[in-house]
Amino acid sequence: MKEIRAIIRPNKLPKLRTVLREMPGFPGMTVSKVEGFGAPSEHTPHNIKEELTDYSAKVRIEIVAPDEKVDDIVRRIISIACTGQTGDGLVWVVPIDRAVFINKTTIGSPQG
Repeated sequence: MKEIRAIIRPNKLPKLRTVLREMPGFPGMTVSKVEGFGAPSEHTPHNIKEELTDYSAKVRIEIVAPDEKVDDIVRRIISIACTGQTGDGLVWVVPIDRAVFINKTTIGSPQG
């Protein structure tokens, strides 16, 4: 099991959501609004106001998926999010040792 994390442009989210929901067995995702900046560019902020507002709005996506779905999900994210311009985003995959859905069947089950 893996966690796929991605930072993408907000305007790409609706299309990505549609493409992922069409995927058989898609496990779902969590979406958060975030701000950030990439690697330093030629432009350097010259005052405190510019330094505090030198971020661009992005969306962070988190998906916990079985190993056999990961490559397909990553491919779909990249194909939708890529515009060919700087700032398109980033996708990375993190191993997960254990994940448990929280529902009434987990109540009273042993921890471990």
